[in-house]
Amino acid sequence: MSRLESRIYLSPPHMNGLEPLGVQQVFESNWVAPAGPQIGQFERDLMQYAALDGYEACALSSGTAAIHLGLRALGVQPGDRVFCSDLTFAGGAFPILYECAVPVFIDSGPADGDWCAQMDPAALERALREHAAAGILPKAVIIADLYGQSAPYDRLLPLLEAYGIPVLEDAAEALGAHFRGQPCGSFGRIGAFSFNGNKIITSSGGGAAVTADPALMQNIRCWSNQAKADAPYYLHEALGFNYRLSSVCAAIGSGQLRTLRAHIARRRTIRARYTEALAGLPGQILGDPPGCQSNAWLSVLRLERSCGVTPETVVATLERDNIEARRAWYPMHCQPIFRDAPYVTAEDGISQSEEFFRRGVCLPSGSAMPDQVLGEVTDRLKAVLRQNCGVQG
Repeated sequence: MSRLESRIYLSPPHMNGLEPLGVQQVFESNWVAPAGPQIGQFERDLMQYAALDGYEACALSSGTAAIHLGLRALGVQPGDRVFCSDLTFAGGAFPILYECAVPVFIDSGPADGDWCAQMDPAALERALREHAAAGILPKAVIIADLYGQSAPYDRLLPLLEAYGIPVLEDAAEALGAHFRGQPCGSFGRIGAFSFNGNKIITSSGGGAAVTADPALMQNIRCWSNQAKADAPYYLHEALGFNYRLSSVCAAIGSGQLRTLRAHIARRRTIRARYTEALAGLPGQILGDPPGCQSNAWLSVLRLERSCGVTPETVVATLERDNIEARRAWYPMHCQPIFRDAPYVTAEDGISQSEEFFRRGVCLPSGSAMPDQVLGEVTDRLKAVLRQNCGVQG
């Protein structure tokens, strides 16, 4: 098969034509520089499309900013311990260091299980037990909803509730996903979303913190705007941050939200096509665990241990065909920046997140990808697996 002329990206922005209308209104109203009404509209739109009744949103410059302000709102201080999903993007863990707290990374579920990409309840239980015995329980826990799936909250939350430890839900990848009918973003005291260019909808960059607690939201809003006090001059009584989202980005985000459901439906169809195409081959596309209705943000291939092909081979071979694929997230406890951070597994010496990294490949999943192009990708993917694993046909 010949190299594709046009590059196929992993998860490019999918614009629907409504975004320029909102941006034009920003320019016509001259709310380009200060915070205009488009921001409040985007926040309301987000709560509507995310089905977060009774919640408030604060639009921010990134999902990382949302996690940072969320940790501060939950009272995390220097020296405090914060548990965090080991399988995640670094931007979901860096805010722990921003507050000079101590990250403790919790392993993911068994690499061959339904919840292989999510925080493992057995590992969390062990971490809580060990930290309670040492008298150093965490101030908060960041649980990531990876690849558009929710975490197994029916097993995680009771463990944390028993100790009174609040959850900050990192739903950066899971906008529009549900677990047992409850929307992602609503499982913690604070939720965080991302609208980076590769997410299921984008504001060209940006994020949001969401909560049903008015006091927490008041602090988050204040800190995101340089902590300016209500005074007739510039008065600052607390440390603030320049984390506001621009009106232009908010207008783009509102336009994108109008087709969120369509984007989710398309990505779920793409995932189903991969699953069908790879039937009988030594690899499995991650599906929805029991009770989970994911947004299928990325279709993830989990290679079988017995297969002779590695994620590096799959990524490199597709790259030669001008197709972008990527390895699974590299576990946080393996990152040089976190070399000294504690890491807790369910069993001594067995890291499930490392095993998942050794076998996981993220495939092109953009909702704008036509069926013909998707067919080209699946054909090349099947060829890689057959050639390297000795599969006939």
